[in-house]
Amino acid sequence: MSAHLRTALELAARAVPVLPLRAGKVPFGNCPGCRDNACGGRPNMRAAGPCRCPGICHGWAAATTDPDVINSPTWARAWREATGVAYYPGGAGLTVVDLDNPAAIAWARASLLATRTVPTTRGEHWLYRGAMQGANGVRPGVDIKSTMAYARWLGPGTGAMTALPDVVRALTVKEPARSVAVAVPAMVGRGECPHRTPTYLDRGIAMAEQRITEAREAVHATVYRTFLAVLSTHGRCGCLTDAHTARLFTAAQAKGESPRHCADAWTNALTTLGLSHV
Repeated sequence: MSAHLRTALELAARAVPVLPLRAGKVPFGNCPGCRDNACGGRPNMRAAGPCRCPGICHGWAAATTDPDVINSPTWARAWREATGVAYYPGGAGLTVVDLDNPAAIAWARASLLATRTVPTTRGEHWLYRGAMQGANGVRPGVDIKSTMAYARWLGPGTGAMTALPDVVRALTVKEPARSVAVAVPAMVGRGECPHRTPTYLDRGIAMAEQRITEAREAVHATVYRTFLAVLSTHGRCGCLTDAHTARLFTAAQAKGESPRHCADAWTNALTTLGLSHV
């Protein structure tokens, strides 16, 4: 039994859906009957599990916990050629924040809740309990691997796994096509303050300003997602002031956003997070 097959069976026994990876860290290609989606694919491509075909098809959707499938003759051929093991985070109730470089890791350490981390070739995987829609390129060097995505298995990692925070979910939220024009307060919310020192908040605002300033495309969407991330972290305790909001609006306007667009994006972010009436 190969080491990759042994790892796959161990993960499957822990209810983690798995599939083999070939050279290039990618899934095996579809069989002839499924090529170019000729078979119709998995239903809506939202559920994992092998299709009724002679191959390991449909990428992440091929992931399974069934040892009979994993040990089947078809998969046995794939394991002989496999260069790694992948797993389906969403099927295991997990989300992987894939940090691809040191800058992305620095952002995560300043912006996200600490959780279990796994070293990768170029960066780190941060694992959270809870599933969400996977997405690539949510910010420079950051991908989200959860539902409808796969992640390489690189070991169990270290640290206690924490619940998926709103700030991660906010990374994939697109601004509503229509915005609501209302007067925007500097901040709402009277919850318990988790920041401990003003430095944490100031650093978060500075990083948000930098993210807006460094945007090279999709500026309007970047501004909205940045506002959403700031409010996810700092929006429930009342720590944000007019000065903080002004810094964010100034950075956005320097990239060509109008004051009206800034106000609308802020209001939409408040509404998305349920803070507009707090």
